[in-house]
Amino acid sequence: MSAGSSARHALPRLAAALALSLAPVALAQAQTAFQTPVPSATLVDFASGTILFEKNAESRMAPGGIVKIMTAAVVFDQIHTGKITLDTPFYVSENAWRRGGGPSGGAAMFAAVKSQVRVGDLLQGALVVSGNDAAIALAEGVSGTEIEFANRMNAKAAEIGLTGSQFRNATGFADPEQYTTARDMALLARSIIRTDPDLYKIFAIPGIDWNKIKQRNRNALLDAGVGADGLHASWVREVGYHLVGSAVQGDQRLVAVVMGAKSEKERLEETRKLLEWGFHSFQYRLLFAADAEIGRASIWGGETGSVGLSAQVPLSLLLPRNSQEKLVARVNYKTPLRAPVAKGTEVGRLELTRGQMKVLEVPVYTTADVAVGTIWQRAMDGAGTLAGDAFRDLSAQVMAKLKK
Repeated sequence: MSAGSSARHALPRLAAALALSLAPVALAQAQTAFQTPVPSATLVDFASGTILFEKNAESRMAPGGIVKIMTAAVVFDQIHTGKITLDTPFYVSENAWRRGGGPSGGAAMFAAVKSQVRVGDLLQGALVVSGNDAAIALAEGVSGTEIEFANRMNAKAAEIGLTGSQFRNATGFADPEQYTTARDMALLARSIIRTDPDLYKIFAIPGIDWNKIKQRNRNALLDAGVGADGLHASWVREVGYHLVGSAVQGDQRLVAVVMGAKSEKERLEETRKLLEWGFHSFQYRLLFAADAEIGRASIWGGETGSVGLSAQVPLSLLLPRNSQEKLVARVNYKTPLRAPVAKGTEVGRLELTRGQMKVLEVPVYTTADVAVGTIWQRAMDGAGTLAGDAFRDLSAQVMAKLKK
């Protein structure tokens, strides 16, 4: 078989893997540069999605009040789509008042029972002081019942791509079927900041004064001097202290999640140290410009034997400073490509990993249209499938691009 014909076939699932040396860092150094006693944590670069640090980030834990971040995401969607506004009045039911207000003894906005409260004020009550009465009122105002609202929360989780979370209420009240992970909370935080930057600012309001009761923002990270501007903190008796935070220094934003700390002090200190380490230990490296061809995928039955693949966006990573780090890039295909193929078709995923940690995953798309080929071309493809060397061909293409 000729080189040209052997390049014209595909396998049901293609994967190209390569080791990439980028200006300086040993994986072992990158992983041991930061250590934390908390059971679960992650640190993510907001812009690129690069995972800078993880420790048991997929461990499921009871979330407590950080559930209100998802409560906010659902309400923000309602505002974003015009179904409600910040001025829309919601009713504070006896259920919201009794289970989440003053009589409950827990975190509360202290909204008056059977009163009408603006959505904007309820959001402040839920996100600034973790008011359970405000969260229940928001859930009932959007969906009628908290159970129906929880269904919206789970639908939103699926939309964002959360894989380790399940929600049962808007408050974070204990429920054996309600859980989340540090990785999911980081994804959720990134989604909110990206899609609703103006509403995100509610998380940073210093405090509220409602019903003549003044309360400060419960997120102590805001005053820790690291550039924090959100999100939320909580405590779960059986698990410990959680914090989901985001901070900006210069033109860089990081998202940090710490779960299961032993105390408020440890929660704050570990989150602060994690953010500072991230800001000072990494630098950006552009791997591919927008629409740059990453590699070529073989096509069955096309007028050409292959098509280019790109991520359609600039692909950057944060890499540790002054070190030599090996990355592994892998392009995975769900199905073989068959002509015709339209330009811009998502055909797989590009994954970048360091050791056992996946640091980035993005979809890849075809860069051109490929029409159905002639009978002769299709016959050649049929013969080519017997050789089984498309894997090697695609690997060489990706390697060449990454080494430039």
